[in-house]
Amino acid sequence: MSATDITALLPFIILAATALLVVLVISFYRNHFITALLTVIGHAAAIAVLPSLTQLTPRQVTPIIVIDDYSLFYIGLLTAASLIVSVLMYSYLQRRDAQREEFYALLLIATIGSSVMVTSSHFVTLFLGLEVLTVSLYGMIAYLFTYDRPLEAGIKYLVLAAASSAFLLFGMALIYAETGTMLFAELAAKLAEGDGLRQVFILTGTGMMIVGIGFKLAVVPFHMWTPDIYEAAPAPVTAYLATVSKGGMFAILLRYFIELNMYTYETVFFVFTVIAILSMFTGNILALLQNNVKRILAYSSIAHLGYILVAFLAGGALAAEAVTFYLVAYFITSLGAFGIVGLLIHNEKEQEDIQDYRGLYVQRPWLSAVLTAMMLSLAGIPLTAGFIGKFYVLTAGVGAALWVLVIVLVVNSAIGLYYYLRVIITMYTAPEESGATVTSPHLTQSISIAGGVVLAFLMLTLIWLGIYPEPLIAIIQDIAGRLGG
Repeated sequence: MSATDITALLPFIILAATALLVVLVISFYRNHFITALLTVIGHAAAIAVLPSLTQLTPRQVTPIIVIDDYSLFYIGLLTAASLIVSVLMYSYLQRRDAQREEFYALLLIATIGSSVMVTSSHFVTLFLGLEVLTVSLYGMIAYLFTYDRPLEAGIKYLVLAAASSAFLLFGMALIYAETGTMLFAELAAKLAEGDGLRQVFILTGTGMMIVGIGFKLAVVPFHMWTPDIYEAAPAPVTAYLATVSKGGMFAILLRYFIELNMYTYETVFFVFTVIAILSMFTGNILALLQNNVKRILAYSSIAHLGYILVAFLAGGALAAEAVTFYLVAYFITSLGAFGIVGLLIHNEKEQEDIQDYRGLYVQRPWLSAVLTAMMLSLAGIPLTAGFIGKFYVLTAGVGAALWVLVIVLVVNSAIGLYYYLRVIITMYTAPEESGATVTSPHLTQSISIAGGVVLAFLMLTLIWLGIYPEPLIAIIQDIAGRLGG
C-alpha cells in the first residue's frame, strides 16, 4: 500500500485509534465523561478529514475497498449519526447504575464496520464489515445486562443475525461458485457477457443474499425481530439500529445493484417489489395497533424502508439521489425521536407508553416541539426534510412508471399520518390531575444539556432541509451521477 492509500483510509484509522485509546484509558482510569469526550473527538476528527479526501477520489485501495465520493458521503453520514448516538448515550448512561465506559468502544467498532461496508467492492469486505457491525451490536443491545429486557433482546438479535449471516454467506458462495470471482466489477462484466453462466445459480445465490440483507433492513417478511428488539434495547442503541445499521446496508445494496445492473433480472425486481408493498402495508397497519412509542417507531421504520425501496427500484441516478436524501431525512428524524425517548426516564425506566407523553407540553414545551417536528417529518408534512424525501421518492417512482408502488406509497402515507398525529395529539392533551398534582411522571425529569443541544441541532437541521434543501441536493446529485460510472 502506498502513502496515498493510507491517507485515503484515514477515517478508519482515526476511528480504530480512538477505540484503542478508549480501551487503554478504561484500563487505567475509569471516567465516563473523559471516555465519552474521547469518543466524540474521534468521531469529529474522522468527519473533519473527509473533505480533504475528495481530492483522492475515486481510488481503489487494494482490490476490495473503493474510496469514492459516494463512500465518503456515507462514511460522513454514518459517523455523524454515531457521534449523535454517543452524546445521547452519555445522557442515558448518566442515569443508570452500570459500568458505562465500555459502551463507547463497542460504538466506535460498530461504526468502523458500517463504514467498511459502504466502501466495499468485494464480497469479503462486505461480509467482514457487516460482521464487525453486527457483533458489536450484540453487545450494545444487551449492554445493560442487569436489566432483563436488554439481555433478552441481545440474545434474540444474536440468534437471528447469525442465521441471516449464514444465508448471506451461502448466497455469496453460490455466486462465486458460478462466476469464479467476488469482485463487483468482475461480477458485472461476467453477468453482462453471459459467458455461459447458469441463471439458476445466480438467482438462487441472489435470493439467499436477499434473505440476509432483508433481515438487516428489517423488511417484510424478515421483520419479526424489529419491534421486540427496538422496545427492549436502550433507546440510543435503538436509534443506532434504525439509522447506522440500516443505512450502511442500504448504501452497499444500492452500489451492488447499480454496478451489477441487477434491475435487468425480472425475478429479482419482482421480489423487491413484493417486499416493498408488504413492508409498507405491514409496517403501517401494525403501527396503528400499538400503544408503545418505541414499537410504533419500530413498525414505522419497516414502512419507511418500503418507501425507500420504491425509489431503489426506480433505478438510475434519480434513484440514488432519492434513496440518499430520504436516508438523510430518516436519520435525522429517527435520532430525534428515539433521542427524546432516551431522555424521558423515570426511576431508571424509559417512558414508552403513549400515555406517558400526555401533557408533555405543560412543562416541556420545547421537547414537545422537537418530537412534533420529528413526527411531522416522518409523516412527510411540508417544511420538513421528510416531505422533501418523500417527494423525491414519488418523483423517482413516477419517472420509472412504477404506478402500483406509487399508489401503494400514497395510500400508506395517509395511513401513517394517523398514528403520527396520535402521538402529537397525546402530547398536547391536558394531563390527568389528582388534586393539584399532575400525575404524568416525565414532568419531574431534568433533561441533560448535552441531550438538549443535540435535539435542538436535529430539529433545526430537519427544518432547514425542509425549507432550503438545495445545497444537500447538489452534493447528492454529484455523487449519484458518478455512482456506477
